Order: sequence, then structure tokens, then C-alpha cells
Amino acid sequence: MTLDQDLAAKSAIGKAARRLLPFLCLCYAVNFLDRVNVGFAAFAMNQDLGFTQSIFGAGAGILFIGYLLFEVPSNLALQHFGARVWIARIMVSWGLVAMAMVVVSGPASFYAMRSCSASQKRASSPASSFI
Repeated sequence: MTLDQDLAAKSAIGKAARRLLPFLCLCYAVNFLDRVNVGFAAFAMNQDLGFTQSIFGAGAGILFIGYLLFEVPSNLALQHFGARVWIARIMVSWGLVAMAMVVVSGPASFYAMRSCSASQKRASSPASSFI
């Protein structure tokens, strides 16, 4: 590499880091909060909806089963559509699923919303690494 190419590469990496890293850190923080938030809401949710601890535990565990099921299809779609489109789709659909958690009224809807949440969030880590 010549000196000009080396400077251009350093400039491009620095510019990308300044623009992408804050956004990606925010996405990781929201992902973590969304994953553990159901644990904070457990006491009130269990009382209001009449969940037993086993119902709640199964709903919390479904998230990780969804991670397992949707990882490969998500990575294939990421390669097909590209990181920019895929991350935008993830954030929009993830927000819609998070808002839809309001309509949980029983175990079946809780399981369905947790499965949908897993399918949306599963793609966020590989998409961030792909960039």
C-alpha cells in the first residue's frame, strides 16, 4: 500500500467507527434490556395474568428456542438483502413486536409474543457483526 492508500483506509475506518459504533452499542443495550425486562416484569405480570412460575419460565425460555430456530434463516436473509436493509427491518419489526407485548392476555399469547420477539432479535447480532 502506498502512503495515500494507507491514509485513506485509516480515514474510512475512523469515519465508519464514529458513525456506526454508537448506533450498534445502542442496539446491543436495547437488545439486552429487552431480553431481561421480562424478568423485571415477572411479579406484576404473574399476578395480573395469573401465570404460574412454570408458565412464565416456559415463556422466558421460548426466547432461546427461537434464537436457535431463526439464526440460520436470518443469516441467509442478511446476506441476500444486505446489512443496511436488514438492520432497518430488524429494528422496525422488533419495535412492533415489543409494542404488541401489550396485548398479552394469557399463556398462549405470551408464548407467541416471546417467539416473535426471538425471531426478530436473533438477527441483530449477526447483522451487527456483518458490518
